[in-house]
Amino acid sequence: PIRDITRESSFRQHAILVGEINMYRSFIDSFKNGSFQAQCEGLKVNENRTIAAASAGSDEVEFGSTKYFALCGFGGILSCGITHTAIVPLDLVKCRIQVDPDKYKGIVTGFRVSLSEGGVRELGRGWAPTLVGYSMQGLCKFGFYEVFKNLYANMLGEEKTFLYRTGLYLAASASAEFFADIALCPMEAIKVRVQTNPSWGRTLREGFPKLMQEEGVNGFYKGLVPLWSRQIPYTMMKFACFERTVEALYSYVVPKPRSECNKQEQLVVTFVAGYIAGVFCAVVSHPADTIVSKLNQEKGSTFMEVGKKLGLLGMWKGLFPRIIMIGTLTALQWFIYDGVKVYFKLPRPPPPSMPESLKAKLAAKEQ
Repeated sequence: PIRDITRESSFRQHAILVGEINMYRSFIDSFKNGSFQAQCEGLKVNENRTIAAASAGSDEVEFGSTKYFALCGFGGILSCGITHTAIVPLDLVKCRIQVDPDKYKGIVTGFRVSLSEGGVRELGRGWAPTLVGYSMQGLCKFGFYEVFKNLYANMLGEEKTFLYRTGLYLAASASAEFFADIALCPMEAIKVRVQTNPSWGRTLREGFPKLMQEEGVNGFYKGLVPLWSRQIPYTMMKFACFERTVEALYSYVVPKPRSECNKQEQLVVTFVAGYIAGVFCAVVSHPADTIVSKLNQEKGSTFMEVGKKLGLLGMWKGLFPRIIMIGTLTALQWFIYDGVKVYFKLPRPPPPSMPESLKAKLAAKEQ
C-alpha cells in the first residue's frame, strides 16, 4: 500500500509538472502570436524606433522572439542573483543596524561586532536564500520589464510613447516588480530571520521547514505588502531614472553619439547611469526596507505596528550603508544585464528620439 501511494503521488506530481509546462508554453505562444512578435518589415518598440527583424542569415536575436525574452530573463537572473549574493556581508550589517541599532550602531561597529561574535564566516550568513530569492526576482524584474515596456508602448502608439516615456518606464517597472516580489518574498523572509536572529537558524535548508512549522505559508508572505511598498518604488526609480540618465549622459556628457561609441564605452555609461539611479533608489525605498527587516524579526507583528514602533527617525536607520550597497548593486546589475545583451547580440535600441511625424506636427504648429 505504501508503495502504491508513493507511485500515485509521483504520478500526480508528474501531471502537475506537465500541466505547468504546457501553461508556460501557451503563455510564450501568446508572445509569438500577439503584440510581441516582430513583423517582417520591422518592429516599433517603446522608444519608437524601428528595429529590423533579424534576417535568416543574421546571428542577432530577433526582437520579441521567445529567445529574446528568455535571454532577458537570464540576464536578470545573473544581474540580481550574483550582485545581491556578493554584498551579503554589507546587507547583513545593514539589517542588524535596522533591527538592533543600540548594539550595532553604525556600519563600522556593525562589522566589528559581527566579526567578534561569529568570525569571518558570520558575514556570509544568509547567502543561500539571497542567491535563490534574488535570482527569481531578477528573472521576473528584468524579463517582465521588457514585456510590459513593449506592451504599453504598442498601446500608446509611436508619438505618445516618446512624449510620455518616463510614465511608460514607471508603469512597466511597477508591473514587473509586482510579480517579482511574489517570487522573492519567501526567501526574503528566511534571509532576514537568519541574519538578524542567530539562534533561529543558520541556513536555508534549516530555515525553510522551521518557518513552515512555526507560521505556515503565511509566514513566507506576511512581509509581501511591505516588500511591495519597498521594492515597487525602488524599481520604478531604478528603471525610470536609469533610462533618463542614460539619455541625459549621451545628450550632455558623452562627447559623441551612442552609435559611434564602442561596446566598452557604452557599458561604462551604463554603469555610471546605474550608480546614479541606485542612490535615488536607496533613499526612496529605505523606510519600507527598515520595516521589512523589523517585521521579519518580530513574530506576529504587522506593517502598521512596526511603523509606529520605529517612528519617523527610526525608519532611516542604516541609510548610509544602504546607499553604498544599493548604488553599487544597481550599477553592477545594469552592467551585467547590458553585458548579457551585448554577449548574446540582443537588440539594444539607442536613446529615444522624436518621431518624424511628431516633428512635422510641431513644425506645422509653429508656422
